[in-house]
Amino acid sequence: MANMRGIDTPVRQRRRRVFKEVANLAFNSTNLKDDMEALPYKIVDYEESEYWENVYRDRAVIRERIRLAMGMSLRPEKRDHPGHLTEGLEESNIDEKYYEPPLMQVIPSACNACPENRYEVTNSCMGCVAHPCQMVCPKGAISFVNGKSVIDQDKCIKCGKCHDACPYDAICHKERPCKAACGIQAIKSDNHGRAYIDNDMCVSCGQCMVSCPFGAIADKSQIFQLIRAMQSGRKIVAQVAPAFVGQFGPDVTPDMFKTALKELGFANVYETAIGADEGCLAEAEHYVNEVATGKQDFALTSCCPSWSVLAKNFFPETIDKISNELTPMVATARYIKILEPDASVVFIGPCASKKLEASRKSVRSDVDFVITFEELTGMFEAKGILLNEIKAMDEMKDATGAGRGYGVAGGVASAIEDVINKYYPGTEVKIEHAESLAECKKILMLAKAGKKNGCLIEGMACPGGCVAGAGTNINIAAAGKCVAGFKAAAEKDIPDKED
Repeated sequence: MANMRGIDTPVRQRRRRVFKEVANLAFNSTNLKDDMEALPYKIVDYEESEYWENVYRDRAVIRERIRLAMGMSLRPEKRDHPGHLTEGLEESNIDEKYYEPPLMQVIPSACNACPENRYEVTNSCMGCVAHPCQMVCPKGAISFVNGKSVIDQDKCIKCGKCHDACPYDAICHKERPCKAACGIQAIKSDNHGRAYIDNDMCVSCGQCMVSCPFGAIADKSQIFQLIRAMQSGRKIVAQVAPAFVGQFGPDVTPDMFKTALKELGFANVYETAIGADEGCLAEAEHYVNEVATGKQDFALTSCCPSWSVLAKNFFPETIDKISNELTPMVATARYIKILEPDASVVFIGPCASKKLEASRKSVRSDVDFVITFEELTGMFEAKGILLNEIKAMDEMKDATGAGRGYGVAGGVASAIEDVINKYYPGTEVKIEHAESLAECKKILMLAKAGKKNGCLIEGMACPGGCVAGAGTNINIAAAGKCVAGFKAAAEKDIPDKED
């Protein structure tokens, strides 16, 4: 499947523009309802749309994006109750507003109703004498019309044999990008052929959102409520996931980033890797005492909320194997609230599913807000803060390399392995890691079947790990290199073990 990640497409530009304008509303609006109603006309201020057949559809899509960016749900598609753009605004214009499911939503007016799974002959067909496509078709679905291959879609079983046999690569496989990106088949079709998300299956990883070329899928945001909270005089402290490195420009150092966050209005800034350091010590001890001794068949990490929810929903028999340790986000939030009990905590990360985690009742008292790097970019732009011109006045040196390494796939497992090797020498460690929901499902099936006994299994919903989260700004490979550099720059490789 094609990968758009890291490309500054018009879809990404639109998303950022909406976040910037919603942040601008929160920072500056004195007549919120009128200003919000005017916003689609401010963003779509031209007469002919560059992207859609007319500006009316363009504005319709923007309206729904604005609602989601302000933490509200899409307007219902009902003729008897069309709903205004600002409907429900009063409920969202409070700083206590929390994420309410569904988090991921398909904007109907933006959905292209793409073919779900279809093979088509393109104009590259040469009408060759060999006809290998016809020869290999098990259902006789391919005939020749005017010297060219034609596929009878009623007979076609989507096996792809014709595609593989064509010497000219003239048969293309059309697949709905959002559905292809979802490893658990949570993307369905409505009676108009448009995509919708089965919320009983969805684990809010957001890979469908970043894979849609029409920008038809978006998630809710808390930037509006966060800014309102900052304006109310509450003390807001930020914790940042290790994947932040490089997300705001190649020349923006961690120290510059910390200073920029304080300039934006945060009272203090901590590394989420603090909680990761704490977690890898505890999970290493658990592995040595329980898994390595054979008391427990295998152990599953718990850092990625989408991976944990996948395991609980699809493999309930593995629930007791999921680590009981706090995730780095929650552990760091509790650490902050011990040091600064009057603070509200915002987690700033790459991840859409952390919003899912934060919406759990058991986590709400610890983590007050969750925003992504992409949403934070909108806040910086609304305030006119240019990060590459920031003079660093702070130091980012809370965590060890082990905790910082959690930002990439395999980093959690390797951190735990390093701790075991140092503090429990002689212990044999079996490490497995899976990235992408499809691969996570496979490894859980193997574990369920007894094929992964003795293993510590790390699961990441996003291919590449946290650096590939749906709320990131840059190319995945480049982000991985940045995290590796940040990890190497840590003063310690692994955290100290308390006796």
